[in-house]
Amino acid sequence: MEAEELVDNIVQKSIHFTDNEIMMNVFGNRDENLKIIEEALGVSVTVRDNEIKVSGNPAAVDKAVSVIENVMPIAQSNDVITKQNILYFLSLAEDGTEVDKHNYPIDCVSVTAKGLQIKSKTFGQKQYVKAMKENTVTFGIGPAGTGKTFLAVAMAVSAFRAKEVDRIILTRPAVEAGEKLGFLPGDLQHKVDPYLRPLYDALYFMLGPEQFHKHQENGAIEVAPLAYMRGRTLDTSYIILDEAQNTTPQQMKMFLTRIGFGSKAVVTGDITQIDLDGKRSGLVEVMHILKGIEGIAFVHLTEKDVVRHELIQKIIKAYEKYEQRR
Repeated sequence: MEAEELVDNIVQKSIHFTDNEIMMNVFGNRDENLKIIEEALGVSVTVRDNEIKVSGNPAAVDKAVSVIENVMPIAQSNDVITKQNILYFLSLAEDGTEVDKHNYPIDCVSVTAKGLQIKSKTFGQKQYVKAMKENTVTFGIGPAGTGKTFLAVAMAVSAFRAKEVDRIILTRPAVEAGEKLGFLPGDLQHKVDPYLRPLYDALYFMLGPEQFHKHQENGAIEVAPLAYMRGRTLDTSYIILDEAQNTTPQQMKMFLTRIGFGSKAVVTGDITQIDLDGKRSGLVEVMHILKGIEGIAFVHLTEKDVVRHELIQKIIKAYEKYEQRR
């Protein structure tokens, strides 16, 4: 990289590429990625041959260069650089977060039924995946869209395929939010199925419908409401408790004491979306009770780890500001 000082406190820095495919990947379709950087930071980005020149005020140029350099490991791993990648590194640059380019989260967590690789996409997600690998119980706490449930299911499927566990058990508290269970049609299983749909969706995506139903029929995969866990001991299982912010302290204790030998548990939840009508949340309480115990990890994801539509980050921030004003 070369730096050059121009007039009126305007500087220009150059980035050289040795691989045209990587360069085009960084640029994006019709240079879309470069345009996003220009608009976000107020810099000018020009391209000539195998070189990018970034011009503007020194602070903005440094941020733009850091974004471009930080996405290069993704391009080098043959993954397509997306708008989401650019926006993520822009948010890190705006906060002045130092990035270890050699430690970017491009590790493969699992493979879907269609052969797609599931990878952690942010540093928060990488920390979450690492915690699930290294601990018996992992708590993934953060807002919607951060991949808490999906990555937990991916890790469970990976462990199941590697025969590290015999079963995958996914559970949720069936908390009523606007609809009464009694008004829903069908037997109890049909009544609670809507609460478990996100877990079914994740398993369908990872395994495919045919494999999912096969494993469900032979008992290797179980998706059930939390009440079904009472009185059981779950050995050699990968157990996921989703939407844990809607457990009571008694339910949380009941779940955690189900864990048997050779099992792992992942507890996910968003403490900003509690639907317990004034009751205490078991997830909020357990963060204080189990803090510092070996083999138990708490990973807190933020709006920066949101991997859905970028508008979700703005929605989360808007709600945070509103709550602060209140």
